[in-house]
Amino acid sequence: MSKTLTIIQTLISIVLIILILIQAKGTGLGRTFGGGAGTSFSRRGLEKFIFKLTFVIVGLFLVISILQLVI
Repeated sequence: MSKTLTIIQTLISIVLIILILIQAKGTGLGRTFGGGAGTSFSRRGLEKFIFKLTFVIVGLFLVISILQLVI
């Protein structure tokens, strides 16, 4: 069971890395401190889907990590 959770956690972490890397550039600290004054702060379409999917994958990663500690 522990080996299965480790494999699942590894796969989820790879997906998480990919999702973070494909997100749009320019949403970092420069935008936070006013660097992107002319841009909209809303996400649309595929960008919004990827953003929400990233949070879902992070949640799954946390659940799997906690399960590994318990088991």
